[in-house]
Amino acid sequence: MSGHGPSAEDVQEEQAHFRQVVTTFRQYRQYSLSANIRRRKDFYSLPLPHQKLLREVGWYQKLGDVDDAILVNADFLEQIVDDTEIFAGSVDDLEEASTGGEQEEASSSDAHPHAEHTHEHGAHGHSHGRHSHGHAHTHERVVGSSSVPAHEHRQKVSEPDMDKLRSTLKQFVRDWSAEGKKERDEQYEPILQALEEHFKDIPEDGRSDIQVLVPGAGLGRLTWEVVNRGFSCQGNEFSYFMLLSSFFMLNRSPETNKWTIYPHIHSLSNLQSEASLLQPIMIPDVLPGERKQGPDFSQVAGDFEEVYGLGARDQAEAWDAVLTCFFIDTAKNIVSYLEIIRHLLTPGGVWINLGPLLWHFENNSTKDVSIELNLAEVKVLAEKMGFKIENERMIETTYVGHEDAMLHHVYNCAFWTATKIK
Repeated sequence: MSGHGPSAEDVQEEQAHFRQVVTTFRQYRQYSLSANIRRRKDFYSLPLPHQKLLREVGWYQKLGDVDDAILVNADFLEQIVDDTEIFAGSVDDLEEASTGGEQEEASSSDAHPHAEHTHEHGAHGHSHGRHSHGHAHTHERVVGSSSVPAHEHRQKVSEPDMDKLRSTLKQFVRDWSAEGKKERDEQYEPILQALEEHFKDIPEDGRSDIQVLVPGAGLGRLTWEVVNRGFSCQGNEFSYFMLLSSFFMLNRSPETNKWTIYPHIHSLSNLQSEASLLQPIMIPDVLPGERKQGPDFSQVAGDFEEVYGLGARDQAEAWDAVLTCFFIDTAKNIVSYLEIIRHLLTPGGVWINLGPLLWHFENNSTKDVSIELNLAEVKVLAEKMGFKIENERMIETTYVGHEDAMLHHVYNCAFWTATKIK
């Protein structure tokens, strides 16, 4: 993209945000154990007969099991941030990155930090991080090298940041575990089938010429599935919680079921039994490094609007398909999102969408713009902007749901394929 590089202030803020995320991973152990200490204090504040009864039903002893599970999670999370060169390099060398640098998939943008904002309703919510640089990296190579300063133990971790990390543990279930297969089948399979249907006239060995973009790629499973069907695919993600975790999963997994995590231990509400609370999840269920050879596979860190916006001339009509899964409601201005998707697609290219309309910036406290449309309005808007919507249906699904819980948020998601009219 043309334009000046990010300012020194932008770079400094980016570095600070990155360090804060790494600190959150490293302080998970201490922070989570503290929550259990609170439970013990509450227990000892009760009358002795009540304490006796709670011991008899096993409640107090269970806290020790939760402590053990926290330690297992912490070991895993600390491995993710043991080696952060690819990201620390991208932060420290932000200005250099915006000129292309050493990248294979160079994408750049001016950095405009966002205010932190998380809009959670039930289980579906994406964190809106401040970082918005357009530094691309592929999953085959490490770009840049820089160590994270060792003073992060002095930094305080916020509850919103720790909540994002706890959500990331649930994302591992959704994208990389056998337990997440039901959700993946409900959401990714319709998208993948529609993609294959749209390009059914292309022989399978010619699919690598088809360029597919997945904004809001999360932990990368949908991107990985697209590549394994022979298409070239690029994921885009701006959350460092997701970027660090997806890079680790895609590049550092030596075998299936390598790690065990306990994603459900952070709340004792709405659980049927101790087994629900302490359910172990083994990841990954497949070997991420084993993927079809030939198609390009890359990930770009940055804000979707800034990396792929109308000013990114190298992105104009560069993509044959854009896949959005639980993504379009992250827009502050949905008109801008649709304008960019149309800008990205080749004539006759396809936009495949699945998701609800939980507008993430609605009633935000950060004075961000938020335009909230209903589903009928989104579809009329898309048609006015040059899309032909077909294959519409509604699909019920959870989002990072816990099957054994007593509470389930079920989304009635809109699904469609929309062709860009020439």
